[in-house]
Amino acid sequence: NAPLSAAQARTLAREIIQSGTVHFRPHALKELANDGYTTVDAVNVMRAGAWQEAEFENGEWRHQVRTVRMCVVVHFDTTTRIAVVTAWKYQARR
Repeated sequence: NAPLSAAQARTLAREIIQSGTVHFRPHALKELANDGYTTVDAVNVMRAGAWQEAEFENGEWRHQVRTVRMCVVVHFDTTTRIAVVTAWKYQARR
């Protein structure tokens, strides 16, 4: 399968957040907790962050979504379900 563009991914993610399922993989939950973030923080990053073009890693297409403070990596399981793979504190280079 071809990956979604960053713009397509952003649009689909917003639809999924509104009426689909956002799933957090165990690793993502662990990393969020380690950095003092919540699942709500991760969803907010998906809503308002800058979406990067997809990269193929571990057998799936993944998008990084960034704000000035946080990065979230997501994979679209289906057109109605998005999986949060991991997340971390993010500091843009100056």
